[in-house]
Amino acid sequence: KLKHVRESEVKASIKGLFENCKRSSSHKVSVEMNHWIEGIVLDIIMRIIAGKRYTSQDSSDFQEHATDFFDLFGKFVVSDALPYLRWLDIGGYEKLMKKTAKEFDLVFQGWLDEHKSKRGSSEVKGDEDFMYVMLSLFDDKTKQLPGGDDTDTVIKAICLSLILAASDTTAVTLTWAIALLLNNRDVLEKAQNELDVHVGTNRQVNESDMINLAYLQVVLKETLRLYPAAPLLVPHESIEDCNISGYHVPAGTQLIVNAWKIQRDPGVWEEPCRFLPERFLTKYKDVDLKGQNFEFIPFGSGRRMCPGISFAFQVMPLILASLLHGFDFATPSDAPVDMEEAKSLTYAKATPLEVLLTPRLSASLYD
Repeated sequence: KLKHVRESEVKASIKGLFENCKRSSSHKVSVEMNHWIEGIVLDIIMRIIAGKRYTSQDSSDFQEHATDFFDLFGKFVVSDALPYLRWLDIGGYEKLMKKTAKEFDLVFQGWLDEHKSKRGSSEVKGDEDFMYVMLSLFDDKTKQLPGGDDTDTVIKAICLSLILAASDTTAVTLTWAIALLLNNRDVLEKAQNELDVHVGTNRQVNESDMINLAYLQVVLKETLRLYPAAPLLVPHESIEDCNISGYHVPAGTQLIVNAWKIQRDPGVWEEPCRFLPERFLTKYKDVDLKGQNFEFIPFGSGRRMCPGISFAFQVMPLILASLLHGFDFATPSDAPVDMEEAKSLTYAKATPLEVLLTPRLSASLYD
């Protein structure tokens, strides 16, 4: 149902890149990939959630607060380790977090009030976004929910979580994928050849093409194996005493799974630190990422696995395929990409990924 949103946003962004290339005397454009990808993903998820576009003028308040949020996200807060020092608010992070949360709440309350006022009007025209759906779900329920929160608070919390969680992790993964392709030109060439065979050079990529792009899919799987967006999965808690490999784990123990370590385990993976997408077409072709194969769990497993897995594998292949199909890639100095990792909760690159893009299709196809 929302395929048109994903396709239209990706095609609009690809057209924007081409327009920038046309304005350049070299017919090339330098792009910082994480920032560009994050913009597309936020445009898609915000249209799905609230009918807004991240890059539009009326979302300028959200842009400002999102920048503050991602800056604070993953900061080391001393009181998390030493709770008795919380009153000092060392670094002032807690004060800034509360300020950003309040500003986000005002933005989302404005969107929610707008949706309430437009419900049932001709402006909606049956093209309802997630906020409209949530409002409809709570129509026949009491104002106060069992947890003590009112419906507005619940809707705003869910929408904010979906927007912020989807954007950063998706952008981080795609940035790593492009960095790996630039450092492995043979893989890049294979991925582009696959696109030329199954899509051709007389039209743009569509979401319906994804089922035929087996090599592109394993490029993404291998990227997630080497660089899971959340290398330490969200904390879990054991609900009963158990023994694991001779270790006694009491009930109530907080458990943190190191997915990065598991997915680079030389006892499971051959040449675990090499970027070899072909492994998922041969020996490891039956290894899935939906939580049933515990050697490969970039989205976690079980009832508490990442709910964004479906969104990720609708959006990531489409963005990557559209980029590879529409442009040739190079680094500004033609040097290998620095693969140093940043120290943050999400597994991001330490340095920006600047890429030179050159159109590889007929100009008329970018319109």
